[in-house]
Amino acid sequence: MQARDVMVAPVVTVKPTATVQEVARQFLERQISAAPVIDDQGKLVGIVSEGDLLHRIEAGTERRRSWLLRAFTEADTLAAEYVKSHGRRVSDVMTRSVITAAVDTPLHEIATILEKNAIKRVPIMENGQLVGVVSRANLLQAVASARPLLEITPSDQAIRDRILASLRAEPWAHTGLLNVTVSDGVVDLWGLAESKAERKAIKVAAETTPGVRVVNDNMVTFSGGGWA
Repeated sequence: MQARDVMVAPVVTVKPTATVQEVARQFLERQISAAPVIDDQGKLVGIVSEGDLLHRIEAGTERRRSWLLRAFTEADTLAAEYVKSHGRRVSDVMTRSVITAAVDTPLHEIATILEKNAIKRVPIMENGQLVGVVSRANLLQAVASARPLLEITPSDQAIRDRILASLRAEPWAHTGLLNVTVSDGVVDLWGLAESKAERKAIKVAAETTPGVRVVNDNMVTFSGGGWA
């Protein structure tokens, strides 16, 4: 799946000249937590979220540092925090460095972008124009709505071959120490795993192979003092 398959569109956007109060009301009315900021030329210039409105003078939640912390905080940082808590316009509080992705970006790359940059959503672009937004919630929706692949039940031999092939492609799997038997869709795992993590991963690989009904784990795991 790609970004286009799960993105929210059309996108609720705001202008950089909108007031902080207007944006706060829009968040509440539309039940959203962020909005891309678009200028009069239709260019994406930022994004504003609930986090940008967290420390505000109106709510009495502005940052309050002790005199000692203020003494060790750079003046530019203090000035930027003042603008964030007192600024009236979206342009004062928005995040300007926006991380974006293309409509054909695979979802696994979207997940990596969100995780690596510690963000909750990413605007989706096509031909330089904003066309959607993908959030963490949209990825969860993709998981929740996933349907099993429809296919003819594979033979036991085909199931065994798939399990072993998938494991041989993984750098953590020591297939030379492993044996797999399959009978009527019931998989038995035999042999040695070099760690509990590897043992668990082998079982998951078997359980997620199409056609598998049950997995019996008969493996032995190596622990510090020997095999267990």
